[in-house]
Amino acid sequence: MRAIILAGGKGTRLQPYTTVLPKPLMPIGDIPIMEIVIRQLRYYGFKKITLTVGHQAALIETFFGDGKKLGVDVDYSREKTPLGTAGPLSLIDDLNETFLMMNGDLLTNLDYREMFRFHRNANAFVTLALYQKRVKINLGVISADERGFIKHYIEKPTMKYEVSTGIYVFQPQVQNYIPKGKKLDLPNLVKSLIKNNKKVIGYRFKGYWLDIGRYEDYQEAIKLFEKQRHKFLPC
Repeated sequence: MRAIILAGGKGTRLQPYTTVLPKPLMPIGDIPIMEIVIRQLRYYGFKKITLTVGHQAALIETFFGDGKKLGVDVDYSREKTPLGTAGPLSLIDDLNETFLMMNGDLLTNLDYREMFRFHRNANAFVTLALYQKRVKINLGVISADERGFIKHYIEKPTMKYEVSTGIYVFQPQVQNYIPKGKKLDLPNLVKSLIKNNKKVIGYRFKGYWLDIGRYEDYQEAIKLFEKQRHKFLPC
């Protein structure tokens, strides 16, 4: 099985840390976040991994090399200019099988092999991993009618949303919907596929998931990894 990891972003929300290190090399405990991801993928049977790189690409390529030290085959797709989160797929010439694609800055214990199996059994064109995110609103939330009469007042509620995790399984024909060398983000790609009546489905899971893009989430990921290390490194 094949996986593609997006590793070309600048990580601006984590500056000044990412001024020195690319975000995929930010340490979670004693291990860079993307090494955790690659070790998980290897455990679940993904042997060929392509890293899409741009910003600080040389550091990422130097660290991971050809992947042999992690027991996988790693190659690279290099962006000359930023192409967004979907655009890099247009630069990969040998996509001829179903593949998993994900961000390189996620701490999760998702079973990638099970998601891959779900996608195939559903005969989907694209499958998105979905997660229920709880968001604390630190304000009083008001519901009022058109005259301004207050109907409900909830102080600092916790809201629940079903969110995309940045983990996808695609059919290789998705490249037909991505203009070569043009900037395109994944939300716009998914909306285009829906518009073209492609089968787009969600794979729900209830484990752990954190995007370390914000400082607060990065610190939470470090604490979670220290307490539950065995759940994120099954191998």
